[in-house]
Amino acid sequence: MAGPLVTVIAASYNGQRFLGEALASAFAQEFDSYEVVFVDDGSTDRTAEIARSFPVRYLYQENSGLPAARNAGLAQARGSLIAFLDDDDLLPPTKLAVQARYLLEHPGTGCVLGRQDWILEQGVEPPQLAPDPIYGEPGGVQLVSAMIRRDVLEELGGFDPNYRYAEDRDLFVRLREHRVEIEVLPEVVLHKRLHGSNMTFNRPESHPLLRSLKEKLDRDRGTRSGA
Repeated sequence: MAGPLVTVIAASYNGQRFLGEALASAFAQEFDSYEVVFVDDGSTDRTAEIARSFPVRYLYQENSGLPAARNAGLAQARGSLIAFLDDDDLLPPTKLAVQARYLLEHPGTGCVLGRQDWILEQGVEPPQLAPDPIYGEPGGVQLVSAMIRRDVLEELGGFDPNYRYAEDRDLFVRLREHRVEIEVLPEVVLHKRLHGSNMTFNRPESHPLLRSLKEKLDRDRGTRSGA
């Protein structure tokens, strides 16, 4: 029997507050050929109990951070297309169908993104974020909205576990560096929840993306010097 076309990798550390809603949205998809691999990143709350109440493939690891958790999920994925779900976000029911169809129809595209809208918890003011240049939405297009071919992620080595913030931006830099074709669809594929504890509100003083860009420049210099 053929495996699922899509693997949704969901990872959480002590995410009990919104996890049930997040996973319910993953299992409300208007699409049949998918699985959900859930990586519990060392949670000490009710995360495991909530996750196991859904038909996920449950994995547990000692707390190692979101990039390492996503990589653990990638290692267990059976689908050839990979999507992601954070424990405080929601997926619209058309998410997997829209993006999987596009990738099947465009074999040269390695990564497809989509638009997001915002869920603001009571009392939370949206942060001042730069608008997306195409659609004008604050915060722009999020890499967590992506569906990526598994072989592309594996070729890139997955997420860099040394990043505890902006690991998605680092991956995006490496996707561009490897000339992976990326498309942005006009459909909303992510409901992004803002609740005051998001990393968006708790950025480090020095943005890790600067480190990612420096590492890219170092790789470029090494390639030129070795040519």
